[in-house]
Amino acid sequence: MFIDTHCHLNYSPLYKQVNSVIKRALDAGVEQLICVGTDIPSSGKAIHLAEQYSNVFAAVGIHPHDTEAAKSGWQKELIEFTKHDKVVAIGEIGLDYYRNYAPEEIQIEFFSEQIEIAKDLQLPVVIHNRQADKDIKDILTKCNYYNCVLHCYSSNADYAKEMLQLGLYISFTGSVTYGSKKMAKAVEVVPFNRLMLETDSPFLTPSSKRGETNEPANIPLIAQKIAELKGCTVDNVASRTTKTAFRFFDLQQ
Repeated sequence: MFIDTHCHLNYSPLYKQVNSVIKRALDAGVEQLICVGTDIPSSGKAIHLAEQYSNVFAAVGIHPHDTEAAKSGWQKELIEFTKHDKVVAIGEIGLDYYRNYAPEEIQIEFFSEQIEIAKDLQLPVVIHNRQADKDIKDILTKCNYYNCVLHCYSSNADYAKEMLQLGLYISFTGSVTYGSKKMAKAVEVVPFNRLMLETDSPFLTPSSKRGETNEPANIPLIAQKIAELKGCTVDNVASRTTKTAFRFFDLQQ
């Protein structure tokens, strides 16, 4: 079996056809899905979906793009969300210096505060990182909290090694199928006990389906590329990444 450790069923167009999306995922062997929030409303929607479907779990958090628009009192709402028994992580949170939809100082403030919330609650963290390697590492070091996954990994192999040494996990999306040598080298250095699979759907459709909306059923295509880069079978990738995801998110098989 597979787990899609990061998808946005709470986003259009997946939300409007969620029954069909989940059925296609199950038919493809993707048996559990983690629906990730990016602000307070989408986090609430992720929990709502998790309540409706036994194989869906939720992560809740405020994405760097959404920090400037967050309303006061968001901390209380986020902590309240974490009390739900199907919330398995804080996320998606982090820094994005590529788009810069919010000032860097606001992004840093929100990221740091959410890391501290996760630390207090002993919850894993799903991190968004675009061109912010140093600040991500510095903030985690300052907070002394490393129970985190670098989602949709896009940095180089050397940075992967640094973060693995701190105890972080790394997950890969359909972008591994785009032919990047940098990405291939990063995959090679991440051991299976720290490696997870995700679609980040509806974004980042694997290359063989470019032009289509991405969805959790495409996880096997990502696994196939990982297997190619690691020199092993897809079944091996499935079993080992699933085991890693169960451990990181504290899920029951």
